[in-house]
This record gives sequence, structure tokens and C-alpha cells, in this order.
Amino acid sequence: MLSSVFQVLGGLALFLLAMEMMTNGLKNAAGHHLRHMLGHWTRTPLRALFAGFVITGIVQHSGAVTVATIGFVNAGLMTLAQSLGVVFGSNIGTTMTGWLVSLIGFGFKIEAMALPLLAAGVGFKLVSRNPRNQFLGEALAGFALFFLGLSILKTALESSALGFQNGHLINADYGLPAFMLIGLLATVLTQSSSAALAIVLTAAAGGLIPLDNAAAAVIGANLGSTSTAALSALKATANARRLATGHILFNLVTGVIALMVLPAMLWLVNTLTNLLDLEANPAVSLALFHTLFNVLGAAIMLPFTQPFARFLGRLFRSKEEDNAEPRYLDDTLVTTPELAIGAVDQEMKRLIGHSRGLLRVCLDRESLEESDVRPKADAVRNLNLAITDYIGRLRAEKMHPSVVDALTLSIRTCRYLAEATELTLHLVRLRALARRTDFETLESVFNRYFEVIRALVASETPVPEQLQEAETVYHQLKAATLQKMIRREFSSSLGAQVLDELSAVRRLTDQWSKALYWQDGVGLLNHSHDQASAS
Repeated sequence: MLSSVFQVLGGLALFLLAMEMMTNGLKNAAGHHLRHMLGHWTRTPLRALFAGFVITGIVQHSGAVTVATIGFVNAGLMTLAQSLGVVFGSNIGTTMTGWLVSLIGFGFKIEAMALPLLAAGVGFKLVSRNPRNQFLGEALAGFALFFLGLSILKTALESSALGFQNGHLINADYGLPAFMLIGLLATVLTQSSSAALAIVLTAAAGGLIPLDNAAAAVIGANLGSTSTAALSALKATANARRLATGHILFNLVTGVIALMVLPAMLWLVNTLTNLLDLEANPAVSLALFHTLFNVLGAAIMLPFTQPFARFLGRLFRSKEEDNAEPRYLDDTLVTTPELAIGAVDQEMKRLIGHSRGLLRVCLDRESLEESDVRPKADAVRNLNLAITDYIGRLRAEKMHPSVVDALTLSIRTCRYLAEATELTLHLVRLRALARRTDFETLESVFNRYFEVIRALVASETPVPEQLQEAETVYHQLKAATLQKMIRREFSSSLGAQVLDELSAVRRLTDQWSKALYWQDGVGLLNHSHDQASAS
């Protein structure tokens, strides 16, 4: 009995190694093509579902696809609704493992194909000098190990079948919930739904458990596949946690529906098996069941992708995201620009305030990382875009010239602040460079430069004298850096980096100073009306 346990564990270990080799090999071989598919094939939920299905079917790892999707969402290249479509499709894509196991793993002597494939894959990896071909060789070797691991599992479980059937370890009377829990725990422990599915399919094919109990274990394994995303999202960004929550809820809803209609699903599986003339094998039936209930779940959830995304968007709200949401822009006022100006003024004051706060953080906070700045910069950027979009939707027909002037000033200021926001990371980098020992002799000049910028940022109104002082200190730093480069006190690449950061910060202070000339539109409008009345 103990030898069978070790044989199962060894087969499982080989299976997991094979899955990792297949995933890494195919991901690296495909390279940017997978990124292209994710970035360009996800413009609608249906296309996103198809992209998730295809990519997961290729790399055989839904976790890798989910992590890549989270990266696209965080980069702003994909919306939450699009990413949900990818997750739905990814769940269907993982069912390919079941078909590999059931159609190939039990149809003939596995070693007859696995060993030549392993030799070819290793040979391809060792002989080829092309990195892409080497990765393909790794994937091919992983494909061969996949079947060898499956063969070991199959042999071990078949030899243990008598003990299982006698009720020594698993009793069919445990009920569906127990087998569902077994499938879930197997996936959580192995961190691979494919491995758990392989165990369930081989156990069912060996007659260890009946079909309905095995189907419940498949549902549990499907639900357990969300554990990887849940664990990785514990300390991740809000978008990562939303997507992980969406993944869990989708699999939970799908699993509950499949469990509720399990007899009907198994009848449908039996009917389709006969119609398609598939092999009368429990493994084939379970693979078909796994595919059917994931397709059913996707079909139910896909029409509700947008509402589901809005619901998830309200979860895990950060302070930065709340700041990014406009509070005063009212769509009912777009037809009356004279009234909308007041709302725009309120949001412009918030935008300037948040921009000032962002610059103060970049100037004053110690041990600041660029990753700490990005969420705050994104919030400012999103609020800026919301204001610009709102002004663009205001009705221009018969708009009073003074209204046009006020809105033009706001749009221009938004552009100044947008560029200043994009340049904030350069301020962080310049502070980091100024702390290096290479610039000890310039410490007092750098400190003076940052103090002038602090005063400029704190100002509520334009201060040309401070901007001129910042310009003077900038030229001192630039001249001193060039002299040190000529004396070779540090490398030319370091000097060029400092000069680039200085130029970017100089541009930042210039844009911020221009933004300080903004005036509220209501005041401009009232002044215009007063002048008209006086004349």
C-alpha cells in the first residue's frame, strides 16, 4: 500500500514538472505573440473569451494567463470587463487537459509515444542554437513527461483499485459534497487543477470511484483552481483583487449550477458520448462533463459581463481611486454650459489640489519608490481625463464667448497638469541621483533647487520670481554636471542621466507654473457680465 502511495506521489510530481515545462516552453516560444493576442483580441467580451480559451489551450496554464491579464488591466491596456471575458475563456481552455488525458492517455500504450517525444524534445533543446527552438524543445519534452507521469498515476491507481473498492480509503457513500471537497483540496494542495483532474480521471477510469462522485470531484477541482489567483492577489493591486474575486465568483456560480443539475448534465454527457461515437470510458465522459459545465457557466455569465464588472469595480476601492472619480460633473448640465462651468470649476480645484499633493509627495517623502507614486499619478491622470472629456461633451451651439474663454483656460490648464503629472517620476529619480556620493559636492545646490520647487508647488498664484530662480539654479546644476563629466569624476552615462532628469524636472516646473494662471470660470463669467453691464 505504501509503495502505491509513493508511486502516486512520484507520478504527480512528474506530472506537475511536465506542466511547468510545457507552460514555460510555450510561453517563451510564443513570446510577444501571446501579448499581441491578449492586447488586440479582447475588444469585446466574446472576443476576450475566445482569446482566453485559445491562449490557455496553448500554454495549458490558466494561472499564467490570469497573471498576464492582470498586468494588462493594471497598465490600462484592458478594461475589467475585457479581463473577465479572458477569465471565462481561460476556464474553458483548461478543459483541454482532460481531453489529453482521456483521449490519448488511455487509448494506447503511453510509453510508446512518450519516450520518443522526450528524446526528440531534449535533443531539440540541446542541439538548436535558436532560443525559440530551444523553448519548443522544452515544451515537447514537457509534453512527453506529461504522459509518462500520467502512465505512472494510471498504473498506481489501478493497482490500488481493489483496496479502494473495498472501502479502505474512499467509500462511494461519502456523498457528492465530500468528493467535491476532495477535488478542491487536491487542487489547492498541488496548486494545479490539471494535476487534480488527472488524478480524478485516472481514478474514475480505474473504477475507483463512480461517475457521479468523480463529476463532483471535477467541480471541486474547478473551484480550487481559483486558489492560485486568490493567494497571488492577497497583497496585490485593487484591480488584481477584483479580477481574482471575479474568478472565484464565476467558478463558484458555475460549480453550484453544475451541482444542481448534475443528473441532467450526466444524462446529456451520456447522450453526446453516444451521438459522437466517443469511447465508452469514464475519463472521456468526465472530460466532456468538465467542458460542458464550463461552457454553460460562460454562456450564463457572458451577457452580464458589464454589470458584473461594475459590481467588482466598487470593491477594494483605494483612496487614489476615490480621488480619481469626479464628484461634481453632472451629465444633465451638458446642454447648458453656463451652468456646467461651476461644476468644472469645482473639479479643477480638486485636480490642482491633487496635483499639488502628488508633487509634494515626490519632493518630501523619504525612501520613495516609483511604484508608490504610480497609483497617485494614475488618480490625477484619470480625474484630468474625466474633466477634459466632460468639457468636450458640452453643447457648443450659441455658447457665449466668455464661456468659451473660461472653458478654453480650463482645457489648457488640464494639459499643463497632465504633462506635469507624467513628469513626476523624473523628480523622484532626480532626488535619488542627488543622494549619490558622486554628487556630494553639489548637495547644497540640489537642496536649494528642491527648496525653490517646493515654494513654487506651495504657491496658489503665479510667482515669476520663483520660476526664474528655479531656472537659475537649474543652469548652475547643468553647468556643474557637465564640468564633472569633462573631469571624468563620474561616467558619461551617469552624467547624461542626470542631465535628462534635470531637463524633465525643468519642464515640470514650467508646466506647473503655467497651470497656476488658471482662474475659475464663474469668476471670469461674472467679470465679463459686469463689463457688459457697465458699457
